[in-house]
Amino acid sequence: MRLAVFDLDFTVWQPEMYHLYGTPKLVPVDSYKFSDEEISESQTREDGHLLSDRGRIPIRIFPGARQALSEIQKMPQVEAAVASKTDEPRWAKVCMEELVIDEVKTTLADCFGDRIEISYGSKVNHLKRLQRKTGVAFADMCFFDNEQGNIRDVSGALPDVKCYYTPDGMTQQAWEQAKSDLVCRDI
Repeated sequence: MRLAVFDLDFTVWQPEMYHLYGTPKLVPVDSYKFSDEEISESQTREDGHLLSDRGRIPIRIFPGARQALSEIQKMPQVEAAVASKTDEPRWAKVCMEELVIDEVKTTLADCFGDRIEISYGSKVNHLKRLQRKTGVAFADMCFFDNEQGNIRDVSGALPDVKCYYTPDGMTQQAWEQAKSDLVCRDI
């Protein structure tokens, strides 16, 4: 594995952008009764603040996404990328710039760098653009998405890409399976 490609909405984070009431903004943790789980899954660059919409819905990174991205940061031969059709690309950018995956405040934007494809259309085209941008062969890519249609499209058009359906968000199990599958593929 050299490139792990993630959908954003309901794969890396929840809720999906179309469920939000307005642009995500930093709010003090003590300004509302957030649960301990919401606080732990919603860490931002600014201590004591969460990212939420006007309705006080916090944007939360799935634990499996946090684990995968944290591990990728320690794997010099592997990079992370985004393939997303989110309805609100500007809001997604805010989320990537503010949400962090670890105690040293590594943001999602730090994890993905310039390997971000956000636009309407087929995820196949997203992955093709990422392949041209990175030079990583499709056989060295894995793709995580919560929508079966995207998994089916990519699997059909790019059979060398190993795809993982994550209907309930990115899980630690999906990440462990991808690592196992792609290590076996390299042997």
